[in-house]
Amino acid sequence: MAGLELLSDQGYRVDGRRAGELRKIQARMGVFAQADGSAYIEQGNTKALAVVYGPHEIRGSRARALPDRALVNCQYSSATFSTGERKRRPHGDRKSCEMGLQLRQTFEAAILTQLHPRSQIDIYVQVLQADGGTYAACVNAATLAVLDAGIPMRDFVCACSAGFVDGTALADLSHVEEAAGGPQLALALLPASGQIALLEMDARLHEDHLEQVLEAAARAARDAHTVLDRVVRQHVQEASVLLGD
Repeated sequence: MAGLELLSDQGYRVDGRRAGELRKIQARMGVFAQADGSAYIEQGNTKALAVVYGPHEIRGSRARALPDRALVNCQYSSATFSTGERKRRPHGDRKSCEMGLQLRQTFEAAILTQLHPRSQIDIYVQVLQADGGTYAACVNAATLAVLDAGIPMRDFVCACSAGFVDGTALADLSHVEEAAGGPQLALALLPASGQIALLEMDARLHEDHLEQVLEAAARAARDAHTVLDRVVRQHVQEASVLLGD
């Protein structure tokens, strides 16, 4: 990656975006009739599919049941063709387990689990194409799928990544920008309250720059919320037409 200019003197990135600009987001809800909720999202060239089942009775040992809230189960996988690297295990490896844990922590903070005690909510997310911002795309797809399932949430949970290059915070990193190294931050935000559901940083960043990068991620997450809200409203409108309301 040596010699690659991630940010030009005119303030443009490799793909032509400005520093705080999101990649194009396209999404659909209700893509699988068999599931309680489902959604497909494209965030730039990153593509993810989310499926939700529940709330339903606890599967397996009933000892896992929580008396005061629902158990949230999240599983992440990536298609073998999602990246240029060929993996023998598209799910069940360390990275997939870590991503599943992050997704669970994120949605435990957003879903009103206390309304469904002694039950289980399953969220399955698969990345079909990875081009940066994988966690964010998974969260945004899963949010739409949870809403499609009619599961009550405190708020939308919207996610975005951010990095820091040449003294400038970059929002919604592409694969090229992630591969170049440097500090990277992943943020999941409940936009109405401003509550942070998950915040992760995978490299050192001086505290003087943290607020700038965090604000870039939060602003981009709110921009993502605007898009997701429009997708939900369009889906409800289409469903109403089909039902004849």
